[in-house]
Order: sequence, then C-alpha cells, then structure tokens
Amino acid sequence: MLVAADAIGAPCWLSLAARDRGAAERFYEAVLGWTFRPGSFGRAFSVAEADGVPVAGIGAVAGDFGVPVAWTPYFAVDDADAAVARIRERGGTVGVGPVSYPPSGRAALVADREGAVFGVWDGGVLAGWSVGAAESPAWLELHTGNAFDAALFYGEVLGWGRGADGDSACDTSYEEDQVVLRRRGRPVARLNSGPVEEAAPKPQLRPRWLVHFRVPDLDGAVARALEHGGGTVTGPEWGGGRQVTLRDPDGALFTLDRSGRPLAAA
Repeated sequence: MLVAADAIGAPCWLSLAARDRGAAERFYEAVLGWTFRPGSFGRAFSVAEADGVPVAGIGAVAGDFGVPVAWTPYFAVDDADAAVARIRERGGTVGVGPVSYPPSGRAALVADREGAVFGVWDGGVLAGWSVGAAESPAWLELHTGNAFDAALFYGEVLGWGRGADGDSACDTSYEEDQVVLRRRGRPVARLNSGPVEEAAPKPQLRPRWLVHFRVPDLDGAVARALEHGGGTVTGPEWGGGRQVTLRDPDGALFTLDRSGRPLAAA
C-alpha cells in the first residue's frame, strides 16, 4: 500500500543497483532468507521481503544507467527538482534524474560533496517501512571525512531539523564525534568521521552510505555469504565483533549486525 510521505528528510526506501537481478536475489535469499516479488517499475525490478514485509528494491540497472553496483538509501523530499537544485548549489553532484516513475513519484540519484551516493524520492512511500522497524534495515551509516560538515550539507538539502512549523520529523545531535539522525526520536542513521578518500582504490575506503541488516546468527550469515560468492571487507576502520561488512558477488557493500544492536549503543 502506498501512502503519502509523512517525514520529509527521513530515509524512505533502500535500493540495490545490480547487474544481474536473478543472481542478486539468489545471494540475498541464501544469506538473509529474503523472498522476492515483482516490483511496480518494470521487469528489471523486484521487491525483497522478509516474512512478507518489504525490505528493499533490487534493480538490474547498473549497466543501463552507468551507475555503480551498490546499496543506496533514499530520502523523502517534497520536491525532487528543488532538492536536486539544492544539492548542486551546495557542491553535490547529480548522477541520474529526477526521473518519473508513474504513478508513484520521482527520484534522483545524487552524491554529496565527498562523493557518497544517495537518492531522493518525491512521492508515495510504502506504509510501514522505516529504518529500524520490523524486518526493515536496522540502520544507516555514512562514512565521511567530516561528520559535522556532512550533517550541515544533508540538513540543508533534506531539511533535517526544520519544517514548515519550525519543527521536523528528523533531527540531529552531535554525540561522541558522531552525528546521530533521529526520526521522531528514534535513531535511524549515524554520520561518522574517518579516514576516507574519494579516489581510494578500495570502495570500502571511499565516502559512502552503508546499510546494516540484523541477523540472529552472524557467523552463520557470514558463512553463507562466503559460500555463495561474497567476501568480507571488515577492518579496524569498520568496527568488528558484533558486526561484519561484506561485499556481495557483484561488489555491493553491506553490513550485518548481530541481533541488531541499537544505534545509540554502537
């Protein structure tokens, strides 16, 4: 069911740009137990579900649009064209769009000043989907050179901390050298300063958004990922113990969290 976006600036969807949708589905089914159904944007798209709950979209669009294979978070905006204009004005770049997806809305694939890719979405969102809720992504994480500067960029582009009545569904706080984004008081993302470089040869060392998924058995999920062609990229800069960052066979990075530890305790 589609409902009007009720939280401008909040994460509203997650999408994987893949080269081979079928191969991606087989991998994530094996690792995370997802099932898949056709999406509403054509045969190249599918919707991943966990226990019947939509989790993310997968599209075989990396080759067609010339975009990298990657997991990308989308944030709700009230006007895609205005958001894209703000991104350009503040030194970001626009890779694709805005593109219309009748009858749901319009989207654009963009990047912040350091090159971290994200999306903006102007239109309806799936009812009940929210970062940290049910089977949805546990949380989002931005690896960037300066979390405070990044928060200023995203705040101006996405309207964090401000709304028509002076309030916003999304607010930020600076906590222990991290910026934490909250939607209606619940942590949904954090922005981390770290040793990143836009031109780094390894993608895990470039500025980027990472998605975290909960798993009850971290060791088992990692083993299944390796058995089905994935690999680990976890190093000192990525934490450890209760989480492991992986790449799927196509190269897309994602992180698995043991039992979905709360963002505030990360």
